[in-house]
Amino acid sequence: MVTMADLLAERDLALVAVHLATADAEIRWVATSELVDPTPYLEGGEVLLMTGLETKGWRSEWHRYVERLAGAGVAGLGLAVGLTHEQPPKLLVRACREVGLNLFEVPRPTTFVGISRATAGLLDAERENVARRSMDAQRILTQAALEVEDAAAVVRRLGALVDGAAATVTRDGVPVVGPFGPRVDDLDLAVVRTEVERIHRQGLRAAASSSGPSGTTVVRPLGVRSRPEAWLAVLVPGRASDVDRVAITTAVSLLGLGMERRRERRTTDRELRARAVELLLADDVRTARIVLGAASTAAGTGPRLPREVRLLRARGAAEVVEDALVMLEDERLLAAVLDGELTVVSSGRSAAGLAQQLADRGFQVGVGRAVPVEESSTSQETAGHALAAASRATPVRSWDDLADTGVVGLLGADRAAAFARSFLAPLADDAVLLETLAAFLRHHGSRGETAAELGVHRNTVRNRVEHLESLLGASLDDPQVRVDAWVALQVSPTGG
Repeated sequence: MVTMADLLAERDLALVAVHLATADAEIRWVATSELVDPTPYLEGGEVLLMTGLETKGWRSEWHRYVERLAGAGVAGLGLAVGLTHEQPPKLLVRACREVGLNLFEVPRPTTFVGISRATAGLLDAERENVARRSMDAQRILTQAALEVEDAAAVVRRLGALVDGAAATVTRDGVPVVGPFGPRVDDLDLAVVRTEVERIHRQGLRAAASSSGPSGTTVVRPLGVRSRPEAWLAVLVPGRASDVDRVAITTAVSLLGLGMERRRERRTTDRELRARAVELLLADDVRTARIVLGAASTAAGTGPRLPREVRLLRARGAAEVVEDALVMLEDERLLAAVLDGELTVVSSGRSAAGLAQQLADRGFQVGVGRAVPVEESSTSQETAGHALAAASRATPVRSWDDLADTGVVGLLGADRAAAFARSFLAPLADDAVLLETLAAFLRHHGSRGETAAELGVHRNTVRNRVEHLESLLGASLDDPQVRVDAWVALQVSPTGG
């Protein structure tokens, strides 16, 4: 930008600073006026030139005049001496000092046209300089984005370009990448957090800027064709220049495109992983490994199948599933959403800790039997039985605790399966009735708690229980009938 200091430094003009309140005041153009109040014709940022023809004999008028100019955003007032005034009037000088307006003398040989021409030259040179530096900034940032497909490269270059600091942050203002730059200690994360909170509901078109002792903090959302995934926070010492703004806008575009590319790769990778899980559940380990190899190529790295696995099946609200998938992918674990459930392939040793992590995120989790990877379908089936026994009070259930050391373990797999088929046959695989029966047993016959878990009215539960009893030909108030029903549900795939 062109400032008052730049104009006064033009030696050919021989301008004399009388009072330089703000040497860095930006000049946008030059205006000439002898009006007592020229402000209706000004836009701000002008250098106003005058000979003072209408000011002869002014006293208190000077202060009102200067206040009007300052209020209109005039960058500076130039008074031609040797015509109306041999030198700037003392009252004018005092008013400029009190109000904080730049004042300079225009000597008799210097023409107003010469000042306008010199200012135009400075502005043209500045525009060319801004254009060149903006292109350089765009080139540097784009090169960083292409050379290393990593958001850190772009953020690091941006921090250096603005001579301040740059970082990407979450909605809570927590840094994800960075901060980088020579002034990282001046980036106030509390200010960033406040600005993100203020604009996050406005989507991708929002922007925020605030000034403080350390400079200007700019916050912009990041993302493409969707809600913001992160925010770019930039600290610029002083005011943000045109070059700074171009650099920030370019970084926002590059980071957004990078996010879109990563999202597309993640979608492809998830599809491949889901197919690998489906193959495992069909006990086709060889093909599953081939598919996982393709997923690893797409994502850069991928999960490996342990020799012994425990499968986890988890159910939870839709909003927690995405976060859980990201967490599992970051830990290089094989996971997929199948039929509305989150299925995770875990090693035997890490299954319990992983199940608790999911429970802490709001899931109910069933942990299957530990089996060789070639028998993954068995672990998946037993995980389903364990999940059926999970509840809000006990969010993690393991097949080992539930069945292998209980009644089912004593019966043996074949006899237990035959019993389950016989006991549940009257229900004809009715999913609603099976779900109601499982919930009713979990809550020890409490119709109110069963209704709360299923999200239905208490009378609906009562009617379903009566229907169950009529089909089973026995009362569910009978402890023996409840035990039989519980065992049958643990063994039967349809009951899980």
